[in-house]
Amino acid sequence: MESFGSTVIYTAYFYTGDRHLAEDISQEVFLRAYRNWNSFRGDSAVKTWLTTIAINVCRDKMGVRMFAEQPTDPSQMERGRTINVEEEVLGRLQKSEILRYLLRLSLPYQEALYLYYYQDLSTREIAKATSSPEGSVRNRLHRAREALAREMSKEEIADERHGE
Repeated sequence: MESFGSTVIYTAYFYTGDRHLAEDISQEVFLRAYRNWNSFRGDSAVKTWLTTIAINVCRDKMGVRMFAEQPTDPSQMERGRTINVEEEVLGRLQKSEILRYLLRLSLPYQEALYLYYYQDLSTREIAKATSSPEGSVRNRLHRAREALAREMSKEEIADERHGE
């Protein structure tokens, strides 16, 4: 829990947008992992295995409505550990700025980009965590990057027109 607790809770929060539900899901993820530790074969990293469990628990809890009304920036959650304040502020600004554009994309693109860039999962790990073919994940990432660039470009053009 100490090594991967933030990964699990941030993933749950991204999907649910509810801190308390994310905490409940996090507890359930670690209970499932503890109960099923003997079935972990080591085919993936522990982080990937826990992320897979977290996504599945989110799907179980939320049903068809996989994401919150608006997926939420996990960096907005309060953190219990001490870190360099300057690094934290800069990191949050950069990630929040990009996340603002990411949240305009379709849900599969949001999920792929979030898991790849925010949770640092490889395409293989994302495929395993989301039960998708790796080629589909790569395709989603490629298209999501293009869509993200278009969204960011649209705003830049709008800003230029408004003299900002």
